[in-house]
Amino acid sequence: MNGFATVAHMTFTKEQLWERFKQFYFEFPSIDLAVDISRVHFPENYLDSMKTPIQKAFIAMAELEKGGISNPDEKRMVGHYWLRNPKLAPTKAIENEINTMIADVKTFASEVHEGKIRGERGEAFKNVLVIGIGGSALGPQFVAHALGNPTTDKMDIFFFDNTDPDGMDKVLSKIITELGQTLCLVISKSGGTKETRNGMLEAQTAYQKAGLSFPKHAVAVTGLGSELDQYAEKNGWIRRFPMWDWVGGRTSVLSAVGLLPAALQGVAINEILTGAKYCDEATRSNNVTDNPAALLSLMWHAIGNGKGEKDMVVLPYKDRLELFSKYLQQLIMESIGKEFDLDGNIVNQGIAVYGNKGSTDQHAYVQQLREGIHNFFVTFIEVLKDRNGESIEVDPGVTSGDYLSGFFLGTREALFEKGRQSITLTIGGVSPRSVGMLIALFERAVGLYAFLVNINAYHQPGVEAGKKAAGAVISIQAKVLNYLRDKKGHPLSSSQIASGIGAHDAFETVFKICEHLSANPDRGVNKTPGKTPFESTYQLA
Repeated sequence: MNGFATVAHMTFTKEQLWERFKQFYFEFPSIDLAVDISRVHFPENYLDSMKTPIQKAFIAMAELEKGGISNPDEKRMVGHYWLRNPKLAPTKAIENEINTMIADVKTFASEVHEGKIRGERGEAFKNVLVIGIGGSALGPQFVAHALGNPTTDKMDIFFFDNTDPDGMDKVLSKIITELGQTLCLVISKSGGTKETRNGMLEAQTAYQKAGLSFPKHAVAVTGLGSELDQYAEKNGWIRRFPMWDWVGGRTSVLSAVGLLPAALQGVAINEILTGAKYCDEATRSNNVTDNPAALLSLMWHAIGNGKGEKDMVVLPYKDRLELFSKYLQQLIMESIGKEFDLDGNIVNQGIAVYGNKGSTDQHAYVQQLREGIHNFFVTFIEVLKDRNGESIEVDPGVTSGDYLSGFFLGTREALFEKGRQSITLTIGGVSPRSVGMLIALFERAVGLYAFLVNINAYHQPGVEAGKKAAGAVISIQAKVLNYLRDKKGHPLSSSQIASGIGAHDAFETVFKICEHLSANPDRGVNKTPGKTPFESTYQLA
């Protein structure tokens, strides 16, 4: 070390850097959090220059929490903040619905744990199979991984979080002999999400093959009157829990979507809600340096020039937080990644998020972070508490946890020496309260940042476009199969099939469909290779 360090193009002596750290290190004791922005390069007057924009963001956020129509294209409120403090809800009816949901989740989990609610054969439930995708899986997965403990969990938890048959088979292989003791939670607000529907049908088939009635083991978390709600009611499922149109999928983890799986696993959901509530209170401050979410949003703005010019690498130095970056990918990228601003201008906003965990990242991609393309900033998450109980010494006076801390500090320093910017969040330990706090912290930071860059954080037109495109492919596949049935006994190239069904603008899609069908023998489509891939022919067996 030469006694100097850099932040972007600025150079500091170690003494100057210490002074900078003292100036830009903020503790928030009420939520057991510290935020260090000293290693972000922002102009000396930056916080002052952003006073007007951030104050406007505070006002907009306050209106959102009061129940304003904050998602204008869908004409709905955005109220995930009410979930951890129902008294904030704009109507008494919504407040009562939230309180009833929380009470019902606790009661249901207790009845399952006590054996009052059992499977069809009278066996106590020991497993939970969560079937959902996106926000209906990512949040619950993060919470389960962060707070689970195999020795104390009341139930083991598993997930169908995709429409991948092999992935579902892999999960089922772990519980196939215990399906009678496995409670299924099917989570879909609209009830029409195909991936979740497919997972439900796959699970239902597995239960039927085991001689079990799926409805006797199934619970729905869905919108009132949705396809799933009607299906569950008609078929006599055990229970239905609500989802509301004012809670988006990526902010639903503190609704029944996340609370029910967590409660069944045995997690103290009151503590998660309390951590989020306290964080909300801390992040309502209109004083930037008293508001950790405002600090985060302003740093994202400064680092990315208000345009997301740098990716966010999330590096939690704790195995339990390994899935946090995956959870944040949806929360941040689906919220911030928008083509248009609120005035209809094309802005192509976004902040790409990826990450691993420390110190695994040390052996994975820190080499590039330090010396490769400079297109990112790091969000370190430091956890002070190593474990419950005593640690052995792996070297004289040194524990494994000391090494983890050392690798964090060393990586942070090594990146800083190369001008790589970072934010550090420090928490005391991983607990239900701290997990709730982290969820609320980033939800608020996302909301404030969106207001700073004038976009709608609470809709996702790109997601809907993808769903429509997938539906179009399935429609073409049906035509391909019908055409092959009509031409049974006649081998046809994909181009001939495409022309035959009138899909003149979808030759590539038809080729990929034929390849996929022929790779799965149960679909009954045989392929005869040609001189080139595109001269191969397909016919029904």
